[in-house]
Amino acid sequence: MNPAMVPEENPHPGEKAGGDHLEAATSHFDAEGSNSKDDMLAKQATVDEHALTLIQALQKYPKAVMWSILVSTAIIMEGYDIVLIGSLFAQPAFLKHYGEYVASTDSYSLSAAWQAGLSNGTGIGTIIGAFSNGYFTHRFGYRKVLLASLMSIVAFVFIPFFAPSLPVLLIGQILCGIPWGVFATMAPAYASEVCPMVLRGYLTVYVNLCWAFGQLVAAGVLSAFSNGTTEWAYKIPFAVQWAWPIPLFIVLFFAPESPWHLVRKGKYEAAERSLLRLASDTEKAKVKQTLAMLIHTNSLEKDIDEGTSYWDCFKGIDRRRTEIVCMVFSAQPFCGSAMGGTPTYFFVQAGLPTSISFKMSVGGLGLAAVGTIISWYLLHAFGRRTLYVVGLAALTAILFIVGIISAAAGNSPGGYYAQAAMMLVWLFVYYMTVGPICYAIIGETSSTRLRNKSVCLSRIAYYIAQIICNVINPYILNPTAGDWKGKTGFFWGGCAFAYLVWTWFRLPETKARTYEELDVLFAHRVKARDFSKYNVDPYAATDSWLSEKEK
Repeated sequence: MNPAMVPEENPHPGEKAGGDHLEAATSHFDAEGSNSKDDMLAKQATVDEHALTLIQALQKYPKAVMWSILVSTAIIMEGYDIVLIGSLFAQPAFLKHYGEYVASTDSYSLSAAWQAGLSNGTGIGTIIGAFSNGYFTHRFGYRKVLLASLMSIVAFVFIPFFAPSLPVLLIGQILCGIPWGVFATMAPAYASEVCPMVLRGYLTVYVNLCWAFGQLVAAGVLSAFSNGTTEWAYKIPFAVQWAWPIPLFIVLFFAPESPWHLVRKGKYEAAERSLLRLASDTEKAKVKQTLAMLIHTNSLEKDIDEGTSYWDCFKGIDRRRTEIVCMVFSAQPFCGSAMGGTPTYFFVQAGLPTSISFKMSVGGLGLAAVGTIISWYLLHAFGRRTLYVVGLAALTAILFIVGIISAAAGNSPGGYYAQAAMMLVWLFVYYMTVGPICYAIIGETSSTRLRNKSVCLSRIAYYIAQIICNVINPYILNPTAGDWKGKTGFFWGGCAFAYLVWTWFRLPETKARTYEELDVLFAHRVKARDFSKYNVDPYAATDSWLSEKEK
């Protein structure tokens, strides 16, 4: 057993547990060798991180919290659009302009193919944006890429606003998706890099609150125009997307660059200046030891694997970390969000009047925002793994109940409202567990040198899963196709259960671990269910990681 890794149940944690001795790492601060003074500074920074309480962190790092919140605010636009385009499929004015008349129902409808196409157009754009973000952020940094994306979205929104036909609207959705993909992948990565460990989970989960807030705004705007009969009933909701980029650009122009990015680039003086901007006046004296810890972690990971390309995410130790972040993110569409994440269309197909469906969506997405706030407490109390497992189990049960209600009483008013009520419960549970906790997991699981690319890959996995679900869901739910109504819950419930099985065996607990400690746990291939059982000291090292790297 590595002296740097001692199971918590060991009665003598200062001694080796067992006779086998696994090699550990020596940290190198430069090409000339290790620096014992910097080692001591780095170790002290790690000790201080573990001792820091939530209140102390908020007092000592208010600027870091502020900048993380402001960067995450950009994701409101993606959350807004996800509800916007899906809910417009149920808006009479939009359907009259872009849809086809269906004589049997005496109404206008958008075909399942075009529903899937428009939903997936955004997904295609976000995949391009997420993949590009991994490359450009590594090269230019978070700040420059974010500012360029904010300017581009201002131009791209003109296309769906003036779109005369469905093909033009599709092109607009694809182009708008590119900067949305940047926002979605940059926010959790930036949040995880500018704040101390105790704030990491809260601020990465805040990303999901922004997502929920964007959806709530979209539901409110659409509800206000649900009975509109002119083109402005859908044009104004598109125009609302111009409300965010320009103010955000002005504010974020002054944002500090991530110190982790600067350390990876070897710009230590710039990293120190960034840390000074993120800390309060009382903490500026400790900036050098924080910088030493960043350099130590970066050097340790270089000893494990020096690569920083997308391909390196699938090699050696990082392959397991990539699997985890991709699976937890791809679980979101498959655990029912394709059906319940944009509830207005489901409510209409379940049998509720259009006006009531829009109002219930507002209420449901309001519950989503409340659920995300509650998740902050649950995250601290129970950790990531427990919350994710319990959340998936609850979502699986809710989806099967919706399917049972639909099969038993799907054509009665009571059945309609019962299904709608259960989907509101689904939204509440989802936003307390799987939805927000995912952001904490992806921000903490990846190695620091590959974090941006790892987060981008996880988001790409989500978008691919979303595209698949967006193709399947309309054909199951649409009255001109499968017309399953609430029985769709059986299908998504089965998918959620499959992810629950994977989660039980493969998802580790990352709560209260520094990035160095997680590097040690992953390098020694600790089982997912055993992650919380080890005390880890990355500084109790004598040799190098080369033997682990070669395995």
